[in-house]
Order: sequence, then structure tokens, then C-alpha cells
Amino acid sequence: MRVYNFSAGPAVLPEEVLQEAADEMLDYQGSGMSVMEMSHRSKTYEKIIKEAEADLRDLMNIPDNYKVLFLQGGASSQFAMIPMNLMKNKVADYIVTGQWAKKAYQEAQKYGKANNIASSEDKTFSYIPDCSDLPISPDADYVYICENNTIYGTKYHELPNTKGHTLVADVSSCFLSEPVDVSKYGVIYGGVQKNIGPAGVVIVIIREDLIREDVLPETPTIMRYDVQAKAGSLYNTPPCYGIYICGKVFKWLKKQGGLEAMKERNERKAKILYDYLDESKLFHGTVRKEDRSIMNVPFVTGDKDLDALFVKEAEAAGFVNLKGHRTVGGMRASIYNAMPEEGVVKLVEFMKKFEAEHADA
Repeated sequence: MRVYNFSAGPAVLPEEVLQEAADEMLDYQGSGMSVMEMSHRSKTYEKIIKEAEADLRDLMNIPDNYKVLFLQGGASSQFAMIPMNLMKNKVADYIVTGQWAKKAYQEAQKYGKANNIASSEDKTFSYIPDCSDLPISPDADYVYICENNTIYGTKYHELPNTKGHTLVADVSSCFLSEPVDVSKYGVIYGGVQKNIGPAGVVIVIIREDLIREDVLPETPTIMRYDVQAKAGSLYNTPPCYGIYICGKVFKWLKKQGGLEAMKERNERKAKILYDYLDESKLFHGTVRKEDRSIMNVPFVTGDKDLDALFVKEAEAAGFVNLKGHRTVGGMRASIYNAMPEEGVVKLVEFMKKFEAEHADA
């Protein structure tokens, strides 16, 4: 029996996609082999990767002057790739709203002057700072954000005013959860293991004028955007099977009605959970209301022992991976695209039952 998997990543995938992949596991469309066994230089695989890119472009309305790269190493690889490729003046501004933005900021310091121009660390990253008038460095090569914070459950509902500077965004945990205006960004990237596919793939959407040959001299060849773009993501063997699954998820998303439909569905799911958290006497959310994520919902009871008991009983009832990150404690429900509404409704029913049983806690 399948459980309701609220993991932050790797995370739940659409059952329909998993079933299709299972059906094709031994013989992909009459090729007599699995995609796992296939040469990345073959005509069959070339069709898979090109179709995946075309469907992603279609879903996100990606302008023609942006390249789409399917790379390896997850989002963390980009913490180094971005400064190595974009730091022309060797200056970049970072807005630090969580662990991943902080790690990216720390990594960038190895390659140039990285400035922490706004942060929410003072309140355990439980809000998004005001980004309407930031002290942006005149010579900054880019301004960097992590748009949705998986651990802390915050989301930028308005992009920062970068004062004309290039915006770079890690969208790992909100990728394809809602429509996005790609032209507002210089680079959008994300690890796919939260909302799109299996771990190991990172998708980078980058404006062509940012793909330069005069990168930092110590940049490894494999980490150069110009090399990867020229090779169509095939400079070396890419994570073939992961990209194949991503392609299937893109088709599934189109079938669901695209990103407008997903936004509607995701907002509805999040509302069910947040409405209960706001009225509950036992559970409460940890994020400032106006900055809440519709993908990652952290919550606590205020009692560590009770939190642990809830996680244990929830798992026994088929609601798994609800334990919160150690820096927040409590619980976290990640309700990505593939989490059915029924899963959220049933989780809330279980929470109500638990609350009734522990009313005196």
C-alpha cells in the first residue's frame, strides 16, 4: 500500500508517471532496452531530452533568448557554478533567507566579494525581509535569492527590487508550482528532487547574454555554462534516467492544465492545512503569515515530546516523513504538485483526532 509521503525531497511523484516508467522499464517504446541502458548519444535518447526541453519551455513560456540546461550535482553544484560563470566584477549581493541561501552565499565568498545585503536569520528565517529598497552594490554582477525555503517554509511573493541588476533564483522547492515570468530573472535553477523528478538532476534556465567565455580562470570545463550550452547538456553523460522522468512529469503537468491549474490546486491544498493550523489550539505554524509557502508547511505543538509522538503516530497511520528540520523542530508537511488534495485532507483529519486526544497537553 502506498503511503502519503510528505518528504521535503526526494519527494512524492505522480503515480501515473511512476506507472508509465514501470511499464517501460524493460523495453522503452520498442527499443528492446531500458532508458537506463541507453546511449545518451542515441537517436532515441536525443528525442527524450529534446522533448523534455520543449515541454518545459512550453509549460513556463521560456523566451527564446534563454537556454535550458539539464545538469548534474543538484542545486548545490550551482552555488559554485553561478559565481564562477557570472562574477565578471567579482561582486555579488545575496539575500539570506535560509540554509540554502546561506550556503550559496558562503560558497560565493571563495570566488569574489559576496555581500549579505538582507537576512532573516535574526528570527530563525521565519520571514522574508523587505526587499523594496536594498543596499545593492553598484558593481554587483547579480542579486541572489532562494525563492522558496524548503526548511523554513517561507516564499517570496514579490521579487526583490534589484535596481536593474541581474536576478538569480534557486527555485528548487517551488519549481513548476505556479506560473512564472522567466524574463524577470537572469538565471532560474533548481534541483528536481522536490517537485519534478528523482534526485541527481539540476535544471538551469539562463539568459543567453550571461553565458560567457571569460569565466573565472579556475572554472572546471564541466562547470562552464558556455560549454554545457554548446553541447546541448551532453558535454558528458547526463543523468539520463532522471531527465527521462522529468520529461514525463512535464507531460503530466500539461495534462493537468499547466501551471495555472497547478497554482490553483496548490493554493487550495495549502489553504486546507493553514486554515486548520490557524484555528488549532494545539498546532501552530512557524512562519509570518504573509510569507508562507504553499509547498512547505512547518508547524509545532510547542512540546518536543508531543511533536515526537505525533510524528510516530502519523507514520503508523500512513503519513510519513513529517519530522521537521532540526533547526526548526516539530513537523513539516511538504505538499508538492504530486501530493493529492486527499492526502492533505486526511492529514488534517488525523491532526484533529490527535488534538482531541491531547486536548489537555
